[in-house]
Amino acid sequence: MIASHSKSMRLYGQLRRAVLCGRFTPGQRLEPATLAHEFDTSLTPVRFALYRLSGEGLVNDQARDGFYMPLPTEAMLRDLYEWMEHLLLMACDRGATPNGRAHMSIESDAGTAKATWQLFDSIARRTPQRALHHAARRTNDQLAPIRSAKRSLVPDAAAEFADLARAWERADIENLKAALRAYHARRRQLVPTIVDVLNQARDALH
Repeated sequence: MIASHSKSMRLYGQLRRAVLCGRFTPGQRLEPATLAHEFDTSLTPVRFALYRLSGEGLVNDQARDGFYMPLPTEAMLRDLYEWMEHLLLMACDRGATPNGRAHMSIESDAGTAKATWQLFDSIARRTPQRALHHAARRTNDQLAPIRSAKRSLVPDAAAEFADLARAWERADIENLKAALRAYHARRRQLVPTIVDVLNQARDALH
């Protein structure tokens, strides 16, 4: 029983990382049998992982129609960006301070998406409020696959990230807040284009 639980948890971690890094396209159907073959396991731990990811808002459970990667509408994506911005600004106002460690350097567009997740998680985590960090991490996780899928739409994302990271590492909270507002305002302006790109990528799977 312990070995079975350990195997399920290990598979859950692997599948969760695959979801966050953009391994699957938003709107893509996640076939348990295909995943079991890919991860060299049985169906039971795959279903366990998918149900758990569904509870975290990272996978959609459409009952008899199966599991899918979330494909947000314009309204849903705009809400996610607004909520992420609100939580990060709240963290700044609640005393978030850096821990003195530099953030990862950016070597690729995919690296920018991962580094952005890490930076936003650090900002939220460095507050005394665990509930705020929990809410921010859930939203940060939900946006992670979107960041990977739309990275071609923001060619200067690495420079944009560098400005955010620099302000955070210097504990320049006012400039950080301004950069966070600019970052999210830009994403909200891109929402129609992002959703169009996501839909095209989903349609290309068929």
